Parts: sequence; structure tokens; C-alpha cells
Amino acid sequence: MALLNEMLAELDRLLEPDSFADHGPNGLQVQGCAEVTHVATGVSATLELFERAIDAGAQLILTHHGLFWDGDDARVVGVLRDRLRLLLGADVSLVAYHLPLDAHPVLGNNALIAAGLGLEERRPFGVHRGREIGVRATAPGAGITPAELVARVAALTARQPLALMHGPELIRSIGIVSGGGARNVHDAITAGLDAFITGEPAEWASAIARESRIHFLAAGHHATETFGPRALGEHLASRFGVAHTDIPIVNPV
Repeated sequence: MALLNEMLAELDRLLEPDSFADHGPNGLQVQGCAEVTHVATGVSATLELFERAIDAGAQLILTHHGLFWDGDDARVVGVLRDRLRLLLGADVSLVAYHLPLDAHPVLGNNALIAAGLGLEERRPFGVHRGREIGVRATAPGAGITPAELVARVAALTARQPLALMHGPELIRSIGIVSGGGARNVHDAITAGLDAFITGEPAEWASAIARESRIHFLAAGHHATETFGPRALGEHLASRFGVAHTDIPIVNPV
């Protein structure tokens, strides 16, 4: 058993959310009971995730995408009402970390993608709202072929990426910005990287990749952001001696 406030302090210490200009609040979004024995993690704060987490016995749910975003309707109606009613009725807390969990050099989505692809010399990359939230890294040895990179991304994310392969025959340098980071391909081009990996594609990406002679891979917004929440849940379980359940949700986007 752990105290919720102690777990929140540890998360804030690790992720330093106050140093990011984000699109919504990071940290505690819905307060539940003060004691936690079981943490559940997932990518997005959806009704399905909440139901499955509560069924698993969790008192704390940790996600990458929370409930509240700048510019949203501030009224508690529709799906927001349904989601809040479930959490409040079960006395379960919701914690969400967005950009801080992309950027973390060990537990972040991008660092874990780079590690999962077997890349080396990982460094911060990809500026968003004044902070580097992605990772640039290098393939070992002389590099890897485009086919090998596609195969590695597919194996890591359990889905076939959209692969716009217009770069060199051997890939040495790769930039990674998970989720909706398509525009950071321009950072990769400026840096002279061989390939760029993100979650969602954009209509203009095909022409940019071809004209700039760079490999562009879009492996799914959801699929590229499963890594950070799961790792953060594992960290809390180890640090505080609580149970952890990562809940996979099917999302083709």
C-alpha cells in the first residue's frame, strides 16, 4: 500500500511537468482515495480503460492522454460526464502526463522506442512548444536497410507502419517523435537525418519525404505511445510495492 500523495510527488519529481508548456494539465486530474494498492496504466483516458482498470481493482489510473485539453468544452456533459461519474463513483484517481512523458530520457515514449529499435547514442530532438520532446539516435555499425527499419518498427508496435521510404539505402541516423509529431520531420531534415518515425501521418508528408530524400514512417499515434505509461506504471510498482496492470486498448489510429 502507498499513499496517493507520495506517488504523485514521485511522478512530479521524475517528469518535472512544470517545465513544459503543455496542452492541458499534467499530474492529478481526478482525485480518488488516499491509499493505493494497485495502479493501472493505458494510453488514453477512455471509458473502456476506466471500466477495465476498476474491474482489475485499481485505485489509481495513469495515462498519457488525460481528460482535459485546452480549448475543449468546459461543461461536464456527454462522454466527459460518463467518464467522471465512473471514476468518482469508484473513488479512483486519474493521473495524466502528456509532453513530460514523451520527453523523459529513460521512461519516455520516444526513448523507449529508440531502445526497442536497438538504436544507440540517444539524444534529445524535436522541438515542440520550446522543448525537445523526441529522441534522435543512430543505428549500430554501418547502419540498417530501409526494410530492416520497417520490420523493426512493425515488430515493436505490433502493426505495420505507413512507410514512405525515400531516403538512403543504409540508414544510420533516425529522429523519433511519437504521436502527432509529423511536423518534426522538418527538424529531422534540417539535422540531416536519414529517417524519421512518428505516430500519425500527414497529407503533405509523402511529398516532403520524397523531395527531401528522407524515410518517413508513421506507426500509429496510439501504438507509439503505449511505452511510456507502461514503464511509468512499472516504476511505481517497483518503487512503492504496489500491483500494476497495463491495459491494452485496441485503437487503429
